[in-house]
Amino acid sequence: MGFLPGTAQAADPSAPVARHAAKAPDLKKAGASNLKTFKSGAEKTRRVGAAATARADVAVAGNPDLKIALSATNTGAHSLQLWADITSADAALEVTVSWGDGKVDKLAASGSAQLLPLHTYAEVGEYKIKVVVNDVANKVSIENELEVVTSGSEFTPYEPTRLLDTREGFRAPKAKVAPYSSARVKVGGYGTIPAGVQAVVLNVTVTNTTSAGHITAYDTGNERPNASNINFEPGQTVPNLVVVPVGNDGSVDLYNGGWESVDLIADITGYFMPKAANGYTPMDPTRFVDTREGLGTNKGQVPGQTSFGTQIAGLRGVPQGVKAVALNVTVTGPKEAGHLIVYPGGGKIPLASNVNFTAGQTVANSVIVPVGADGSINIRNSAWAGADVIVDVVGYYSPAGQGAFMPLSPMRFVDTRNPDGAIIPLRGPIAGRGYAAVPFFTEDDAVFTAYVLNTTVTNTAGGGFLSVAPDPNSAEQYENGTAVTPARPGASTLNWTKGKTVPNLVQASGGKHGIVDFWNQGWEKTDLVVDISGYYENPVIKP
Repeated sequence: MGFLPGTAQAADPSAPVARHAAKAPDLKKAGASNLKTFKSGAEKTRRVGAAATARADVAVAGNPDLKIALSATNTGAHSLQLWADITSADAALEVTVSWGDGKVDKLAASGSAQLLPLHTYAEVGEYKIKVVVNDVANKVSIENELEVVTSGSEFTPYEPTRLLDTREGFRAPKAKVAPYSSARVKVGGYGTIPAGVQAVVLNVTVTNTTSAGHITAYDTGNERPNASNINFEPGQTVPNLVVVPVGNDGSVDLYNGGWESVDLIADITGYFMPKAANGYTPMDPTRFVDTREGLGTNKGQVPGQTSFGTQIAGLRGVPQGVKAVALNVTVTGPKEAGHLIVYPGGGKIPLASNVNFTAGQTVANSVIVPVGADGSINIRNSAWAGADVIVDVVGYYSPAGQGAFMPLSPMRFVDTRNPDGAIIPLRGPIAGRGYAAVPFFTEDDAVFTAYVLNTTVTNTAGGGFLSVAPDPNSAEQYENGTAVTPARPGASTLNWTKGKTVPNLVQASGGKHGIVDFWNQGWEKTDLVVDISGYYENPVIKP
């Protein structure tokens, strides 16, 4: 994979300098562990119709050994490949495949044959496939059935709830997590969370830190990945949203990669299961609240120990009927330390937190939160003094949404400090006011609609903020030099000051061409690290 220089207008010092990675990876291959195989052997073949009334030990004249074996393998979030292996005498056969969703395929075969039909389900979930083989000439019919489960999952929102707090000994020993060790968070089976949960949305906070380090969230029972979710320094309290696969025992491990012990807190706001619930629809980041401007609420800082509500559903491209919303929430200009809590409109203030801050700090965090029955959310400033709040919507979950989540074991996608250790070897820091155009899928994989990424800036030479947005150009346009300079985004994903390392999760849309732009909105260079932990995939239903 090589890199191509983008256009830069030297006469304009504010014009962005772009770099583009020329080849996208195979994310479906990376997520192969999600693609399961299901089998129903030929011994499960049953006679149907008139032949079914005959004694089992009586052969059917003309085609005594007619039988069928079935197997199927997931090929995507909603799709699968079926193998129908028919053993038969030399006869014309009529084959009917009922997919379990009301759709039926009529096929034909002659004698022993292997049929390989493909199918895409409109909704994720469990289905029973039935295949009937009819030999008209010999008056015999058989069938076999196969139970399958789609590999994709949809989102169920959960009232913000604390699952772990090592400070209080809540669902863990009352002690700090030792260096280079993990705290285990039991998710499946807690409260009303199903035992078979596939992935979970957690807001993880590290606090009482005495050295620098990082936290990595991953599915229990798997190898710890080369990825991080939270970076921290001595004395910091840092939250970050994680969307992480859940281990076979229903747990998630939180690894302390620092030199000293730390306290960890984890709050859940939802989970993913392979059943019809709420699919994801990405949006270009859209500002819904800015207390500095009086957008979405009253103008002026949110007073300490107060909440305000803001309408989400029915505004600025978010439809009515959404069940949860993906946000980037930023606090700026706080008068003192505190935290923000984001929760459903009409709901009680939960024992949870989303954004932690100190006096004067500008800090952002991603939030996935259920919306109230009226389509609104509430935001509470738990500090004792005022702070400004900004909210950008990046997507929403609804019954009509089609995006199914495909979790990946977290992996390093970009690391400008160590390009050879990443999937996309982007070399060198991102220039001030510049951007990196990173491909996530090829034109043939347009069913991928958004990516769950943990973005981190480090070695920051000055203050600034990062914006993440889909690129309007195709890979071909970058390669042949016809790419246009994208419009500079206005929304921020994370904010930093000189010398700081800052992470934040982003659910990034790939737009029409699968290329995501990472904009350094500061005036000085910065290194960029991007870890991927999953993607959303839409079904492609053929007429």
